[in-house]
Amino acid sequence: MVPACNALLSLLSLKLLDKERRSHIDDFNCDEALGLWAGLNILPKKSFATDYSYRTQRHHQEKLLQGWVSKLSPLLFPESEAFSLDFHAIPHRGDETDLENHYQPMRGKAGPSILTFFAQERKSQVLCYANANLTRDEQAAEVLQFVRFWHDLTSKNPQWLYFDSRLTNYQELSRLTEQKIWFVTIRRRGVGLLRRLAALPEDVWKKAVIDIPKRRHQHICYVDERVTLPEYTGEARQVAVKGLGREQPTLFLSNNFTISPRELVTDYARRNGIEDALGSSVDFFHLDCLASEVRLNVDLDTVLTVLAHGCYRWLANQLHGFGQAKPKRVYRKFVETPGAVEIESRRRIVVYFDRRAHNPILRAAQLDKDCPPIPWLANHRLQFVYT
Repeated sequence: MVPACNALLSLLSLKLLDKERRSHIDDFNCDEALGLWAGLNILPKKSFATDYSYRTQRHHQEKLLQGWVSKLSPLLFPESEAFSLDFHAIPHRGDETDLENHYQPMRGKAGPSILTFFAQERKSQVLCYANANLTRDEQAAEVLQFVRFWHDLTSKNPQWLYFDSRLTNYQELSRLTEQKIWFVTIRRRGVGLLRRLAALPEDVWKKAVIDIPKRRHQHICYVDERVTLPEYTGEARQVAVKGLGREQPTLFLSNNFTISPRELVTDYARRNGIEDALGSSVDFFHLDCLASEVRLNVDLDTVLTVLAHGCYRWLANQLHGFGQAKPKRVYRKFVETPGAVEIESRRRIVVYFDRRAHNPILRAAQLDKDCPPIPWLANHRLQFVYT
């Protein structure tokens, strides 16, 4: 029997090496180097990899995320305060299924899919939470579920949350306000709202400049006001903005009344970072390759996506000039590098890299400096040698 740690590393290797499905693990049946990476002779066959994924439950995934984020956060986001949140529907492309229908932007319509929830730390752009064990009835409450996860991990609530209008409802927004968590979201445009805004005189609209580099629409007009919302306790802040490239004004909602409208719009614009991260996850980590119709099985797959994304963000930050590089580029230039591995008798694993143009960047990063003993490799230490 393969221990849980080694089985998990075997599944993670598929994410890190740009392989689409668990069945592709058979491509590495005779690859001793990858087997060594997972603490085994060779990687297990697809039957075991699939069987192991079905043994996991949601509390296993949450425990794995807590352990991962607690070790990664001091390295990449030690002072995390703001998070971007988003849903992603993983489409089902097989025969008839009992899965719920969710809107799929790539298809432009709703279809059978598994709804997944992701949270990203704003400054570092690192995914730090995922949940695919969701139903439509549980969708609105997932924001507070993430808040509880983060509070259990750090003993404090997130300070800012950014998400779109479909993520939750007004009742959940009221609960965020009760916990003194600031949020910025988008309000859906009703006919009555648009009619009232269109009737406002021109001198009511104030001007501002959104000076984000390379942004196409920088000059905006806005109206800042207080509004009441159904099932929301007290008043909320609404900032109606024209000039963002849409025919109708965009309605921003927040429970913070001190931040300027310009800062509010600028901060929300950076929420696009989580959409870029999910795009990379679909493109490189093959997030949309649905593992099965069982949510818990897909839940493990999405959590492994979070782990793999964090690995590449850490590696990119170590490589000078590649801090903003996407995982696919880092993989092509640095990870997909041939070489030789030698296990020495004095508890040391030496990796000899073949000559490549980007080896000087790896050498300068000193990734093997002060390498701790690796527990699943009999406490061997790692050393890199560049030819």
